[in-house]
Amino acid sequence: MCKQSFIVMTKDILIHQIVDVLRHANFIVSKRCNIRPRSFDLAARKDDILLFCKVLYNIDGLNEETAREMKALAKYLGGSAILVGAKTRDQMLEDSVVYMRYDIPAVNIQTLYDYFVENVPPLVSAAPGGLYVSIDGDVLREARTRQSMSLGTLASELGVSRRTISKYEEGGMDASIDIVLHLEELLDVALAKSIDILQAFEKRLRETPIQIDEKKYPDDDNVLNILHSLGYQIVSTSQAPFKAISKDNHDTMLTGVSTYSNAMIKRADLMSSISTVAHTRSVYIIKGSIKSNTVENTVLIEKRELDRLSGPEELVNLIEEKTKCK
Repeated sequence: MCKQSFIVMTKDILIHQIVDVLRHANFIVSKRCNIRPRSFDLAARKDDILLFCKVLYNIDGLNEETAREMKALAKYLGGSAILVGAKTRDQMLEDSVVYMRYDIPAVNIQTLYDYFVENVPPLVSAAPGGLYVSIDGDVLREARTRQSMSLGTLASELGVSRRTISKYEEGGMDASIDIVLHLEELLDVALAKSIDILQAFEKRLRETPIQIDEKKYPDDDNVLNILHSLGYQIVSTSQAPFKAISKDNHDTMLTGVSTYSNAMIKRADLMSSISTVAHTRSVYIIKGSIKSNTVENTVLIEKRELDRLSGPEELVNLIEEKTKCK
């Protein structure tokens, strides 16, 4: 078997395992995004948690453009992005370790299971130079004070500087696993802070805002221009099953644009599954004639119908009328 076939097969196995884990954790999972290119493979929801999950056998295969689109989807649809894989470079991903790729947390299937099913968050983060643990600085300071141990004494025991111990206590520096284990042994206290994977992503998203042109589509794309003129904020996509996210103050729509075809029906069906999970509308604008009003929950609208509308309220009314006629 060629190497490429092995990787594809392994990714298929990974996706099945991920679906099993998420369903075991009571997530509703969308159909698999099997249309190329794709910025994510699965969407999943549990209560207020919405995930866009990318699956790569080797997590280093994630590129910056795909990561940017995943983060944009998370931002505009109120979700989180996560990468699930099996290896990085020439080694397998370790259990209970969070790796970051372009500010998106990456984990293996065991860590995913522990976090969502067992409610056991990981403790270790991977960074250049090795694996690190975040220390609870308050607990460290209290334990050191309780044992009447000075910063200098503790620093000497560990072979680090007083400033390093001070940074640990201030929460400004993570420590290697060996240092944390040594500290916990010396002070007889648990110091490692667990990592909330979703909060870690949200924190990174806040700290590094996504630079997105919210009207980034070709000037000759008349359909998206019309939606924009109707009052919708348009965020175009290049790797999702839909062409854009269209938003106003009341509605969010996954928006497709093409002629009527078998490929369009396939995309509309997938959009319907994703919109159900994401709690959005799903609308496909057809350049030409339609043969039905809907594909599952995706409403089909002819462009000439769109041309006659003067505001978002009229579009919503048209969508609802077509939904009733399913």
